Amino acid sequence: MAKRYLQLASGEVFAGEAFGASGETIGELVFSTGMVGYIEALSDPRYHGQILLQTYPLIGNYGMIAEDMVSDRMHPRAYVVRELCDAPSNYRCAGALDAVLREQGVIGISGIDTRALTTILREKGTMPARITDQMPTAPDNGLCSYRAEGVISAVAPNDVRTYPATGEEKCRAALIDCGCGASLAARLVQRGIAVTAYSPTVSADTVSADAPDLLIVSDGPGDPKDPDTSPVIALLRELLGKLPTFGVGLGHQLMALSLSADTYRLKAGHRGANQPVKSLADGKIAITAQNQGFAVDAATLPDGAVCTHINVNDGSCAGVAYPALRACSIQYDPTAADLDGVISMTEEAANYAL
Repeated sequence: MAKRYLQLASGEVFAGEAFGASGETIGELVFSTGMVGYIEALSDPRYHGQILLQTYPLIGNYGMIAEDMVSDRMHPRAYVVRELCDAPSNYRCAGALDAVLREQGVIGISGIDTRALTTILREKGTMPARITDQMPTAPDNGLCSYRAEGVISAVAPNDVRTYPATGEEKCRAALIDCGCGASLAARLVQRGIAVTAYSPTVSADTVSADAPDLLIVSDGPGDPKDPDTSPVIALLRELLGKLPTFGVGLGHQLMALSLSADTYRLKAGHRGANQPVKSLADGKIAITAQNQGFAVDAATLPDGAVCTHINVNDGSCAGVAYPALRACSIQYDPTAADLDGVISMTEEAANYAL
């Protein structure tokens, strides 16, 4: 294989081998700790525009399986792995990962010491990186000034989509889709929640006219303070307190911002399927899937808001309840119990209205 290089904004250069698409790219380098699920990660819109580093050493061993994708395309700008399997084996395998990345324009680099690279990111924090076929000569070459912009606009849908509930319909939800992929809607309908999904630019009047029982703001990529998020914050300020509301990931952060709380960038982010979250109500710890680089500053939450969950690894806020507004939010991908709790909140609100 041809040589390829990864250059960090902090100056380190790693040499590896080229796979996937050809070319050069710059992006925020982030790492995911999942041991499986590379197809889901690559097709996750929350990685849009980033360079994804996989900490698990062997990638591609079960090839490419279209049914496992959570969106219709690959989203990272580049993919960094320790070892790329060139002989995948799985009864559902429809081809090698290398070929799919090449078709979709995702640059790959293998043969990297991913343990050493992850250690740098944990110690120094997430940073921009460049992947190139030429040995870098300049120590920075513009990397430190790189900023990702417009990522929500790049992945969020523009149309209105409906998803009927599976089995008995328990309630109807308006989902503000900030670019979360298909998995959230699938989980909602499995719990009996009929979903109408809207663009993040939808107006509060349009949502209200459909008379939903519940408002949900989804996860998505990027900085919650990006200008792309201003329509969602405005919508939340209009509808919080009028509808039971549930925020997930980016939606969790935007709900806090809409109520004048603050968010901050995490040093290394939380990405992977093994993130421990503690419920402060009962002390129980759940192992969750997460994908974000920002967190809500619990010290800035408004009066009446309660931090309900924390990330065990760093103590950051992972859940908030707003009892007076009949609203709550979580930083992680929702479990069945979380969704059942949201349904109960909606049913209580309906009974109160009666």
